[in-house]
Amino acid sequence: MGGLFSSPDQSSSQSPPTYSSYSSNPFPPTYSSRPSASSSNLSRSSPKPPSLSPSPSPSSLKTPVHSSTSYASFPKTTEPPSASSSSSTSYKPPQSSPSGFPYSSKPPPSSSGSSPSYTKQPPAFKPILHTAPNEVTNEEGKTTYAWEKGEPIYAIPEDIKGLVKRDIAPQVLKQPLSPSTYKAYFAALLYAEDYYLEKWSNFLLEKVTLKLEEAALHKKSKKSKYSKGSGEEEDDKIFVEFEIDSIPEKRPFLLSRDMVYARPSDKTVEPFQGFIYRVVKSKCVLVEFGEDFHSQHHPNRKYDISFSFNRVCLKRAHQAVEAALDPSSHNFLFPECVPRKNILNPPALLNTYYKLDTNESNAVRRILSFQGSPPYLLAGPLIGTNAPRYVPEQKVSARTGVVVCEAVIEIYKTSQENRILICAPINRTCDVLMRSLREVIPESDMFRANAAFREIDGVPIDILRSCPVKDECFACPPLQKLRKFKIILSTFVSSFRLHNEGIAAGHFSHIFLVDASSTTEPEATIALANFANENTSVIVTGAPGNHSNWIRSNIARNYGLGKSYFERLREVRPYQILNPMFITEL
Repeated sequence: MGGLFSSPDQSSSQSPPTYSSYSSNPFPPTYSSRPSASSSNLSRSSPKPPSLSPSPSPSSLKTPVHSSTSYASFPKTTEPPSASSSSSTSYKPPQSSPSGFPYSSKPPPSSSGSSPSYTKQPPAFKPILHTAPNEVTNEEGKTTYAWEKGEPIYAIPEDIKGLVKRDIAPQVLKQPLSPSTYKAYFAALLYAEDYYLEKWSNFLLEKVTLKLEEAALHKKSKKSKYSKGSGEEEDDKIFVEFEIDSIPEKRPFLLSRDMVYARPSDKTVEPFQGFIYRVVKSKCVLVEFGEDFHSQHHPNRKYDISFSFNRVCLKRAHQAVEAALDPSSHNFLFPECVPRKNILNPPALLNTYYKLDTNESNAVRRILSFQGSPPYLLAGPLIGTNAPRYVPEQKVSARTGVVVCEAVIEIYKTSQENRILICAPINRTCDVLMRSLREVIPESDMFRANAAFREIDGVPIDILRSCPVKDECFACPPLQKLRKFKIILSTFVSSFRLHNEGIAAGHFSHIFLVDASSTTEPEATIALANFANENTSVIVTGAPGNHSNWIRSNIARNYGLGKSYFERLREVRPYQILNPMFITEL
């Protein structure tokens, strides 16, 4: 068995896979709007890829003659357009592509004004079948179901799709970013990303040889859940490895947690579902498969491989961009150069938990002393979150993380009414921050919100105690209980679950957007747009020069989706002049 990072040349003796970018793919879905399932559940509860036949619309559903169920009527809905089946074309960047977006702080014009390239249309909604209220139950006592409008789908408008398909940036992306163009601007960037997923949804690798590779990973210990300490130990894990073309124009841009479907080339059976663990040197793909795959695999078997991409992040980002149009978000997104209102009298910080220098102590005091917009920025690296995935950090070590933890502790001690939301791009950052805070703050006052389908085995055992699980999925407590937690930690995307449970804007007195430089602005805005109002204190941290590595579309990358919310704020007064009332560099 070769090493985990063995050279691709070692497999040169094998016959290369056949690339069929837009063949009639018999089994992969187009792209998924379902969160990734835990890889530990692959062998028993993996979702099957949907059939390529068109799904019946709610109006086409008919009640069987002998059924005891009746269906109420549902308004007609629009499903997202299917991926194009035309031939693949090389994806070239635009002829003149700015490295970021132009900026304008002009006040918004009349609401009737609109971008010339942005088609304003109501978003399509995905129907959901619900049990009708008891009073709707028919006379025979049969259960009645009704179709209800579900979440928006955010299908790509045809005019934008036509432009992106020809590598032409929508006109709104050539205008300055301002309050009047904000929604159309970021919607166009997100649609460009969405089209990339749609474009590669039928990509198929045929007759691929899969190799098994073993790696030692750090994971939670299988000790009792009541055991002390972090419970980290090494675990030998078997990955499935295969190669893909390293030329970007010839294959999709793959990310960790994208789904992979493998079906034996000589069989017409359901494909095995796995998750990408890592892509090494742009061509070696490591995948986690369940026991059902490994029990039937042998080295000489060939597989047909396809991929599925998760749309959940894009949908949440679209929703956040829409919600950001609320007037209460204006001064968070486009801060005005106004004097900072210091309405609180922070303590002298004589008994801090962490040893702080003068600059760090002043930063904590300023965080404690302001309320409302504009945000306060902490500029400095968050060491630890960029470490290798298999080397978990036990506590915060960077000064930025220390200042964040000290500020949270002081806010917690200041008032029983304070409620704090801490968001970060990745789970590991949230886990490390929670572990550090728990040394001072009772575990009962904190809640670690997770995506429903986060891999349970990937959660440190000491953090798992604060993560309710139901039916092998992470659950979210009811609204009444959520409101009692003093501190909630979540990734940017998973914070939407709190919104779904009913947490309203203004519930949190303080929102920390940690390491916001490592994600896109729409993703960072998920927490901001859903939970901040004019009285919310928002603290944004990031490392200058850092940016998101998760952008697939050339148009989105070239026109500013890679520029973070943190970086954009730093270019605006008063952050640009390093006014200590608005920003501290650590």
